[in-house]
Amino acid sequence: MKISKALVIRLILVAGVQAGLLVAPLPVSAQSEDPAVLIVTAHPDDEALFAGFVYRMAVERGARVELALVTDGVGGYRFSTLAEPIYGLKLSDPGVAREHLPAIRKRELMAGGAIVGIRDYHFLDQPDSGYTQDPDSILSEVWDGDFVADRLRHIMREGAFDLVLTHLPREGTHGHHKSASILAVRAAESLGSDRPAVVGAWIAGADDERMPTFRGLPNYADASTDQPEHRWVFDRRQGLGLGGRLNYKIIVNWLIAEHKSQGTMQQLMDRGDLELFWLYENNPDGALEKANAVFEWAEKP
Repeated sequence: MKISKALVIRLILVAGVQAGLLVAPLPVSAQSEDPAVLIVTAHPDDEALFAGFVYRMAVERGARVELALVTDGVGGYRFSTLAEPIYGLKLSDPGVAREHLPAIRKRELMAGGAIVGIRDYHFLDQPDSGYTQDPDSILSEVWDGDFVADRLRHIMREGAFDLVLTHLPREGTHGHHKSASILAVRAAESLGSDRPAVVGAWIAGADDERMPTFRGLPNYADASTDQPEHRWVFDRRQGLGLGGRLNYKIIVNWLIAEHKSQGTMQQLMDRGDLELFWLYENNPDGALEKANAVFEWAEKP
């Protein structure tokens, strides 16, 4: 299911009016020469991982950014206790969550998306069935993997994207994140040579003794990267506003704050100075140059 920009604005404005808040509109349309970027994530709130870079591209530079969300987000009921007074619902009850939480989390996602400039949304509504680090069961039993790959393929073809952003499928991370990234790579591969460059992202602290590295997952060639070290970095500490006293970490915090049904997300406030990006090995010739062009375009003053 695709939700248009007009409907997004309507939903957000309605929510804002009901809450007594004024919500800023989405950014104006990008020029045709500006790049198009697709975010593929497993859960509402996963987009926080690269929110600084997305804001830079969409709000400041005018890129067209869309998001494909794989699951319905119901599994987040475990962390919804603090949001129960806000929504007037016992969201930590699985039965109540199944009925109400998907719509709530989509509304939170779109409210955060309005901040960072996401224009359109594609909801695949696959089951969000608890936590596992194993993508095998997700791809073969929990999700309809063929459906997800087909939908992502269609979205990529119709959107003519230059770049696809995913979570880096690192060991020790959620199996849903790994599965969404693997399926995004597979979907892009099926489009042939004229397809978007697909990258994986992770965050790090500027003072970390060692930057994270990643080369791939056992048994999943789709998850391999072309080199262990990241190729691109976006520094959230870059100065904004008068005298550079503001920065992109504020934008990330604002987006996180919109996900009120997810209490654990709020613990990520101010964490992560750097957004790091890897190129997947399973990209066509010229993908490095295509991705480089987008990152270099985003860095223009």
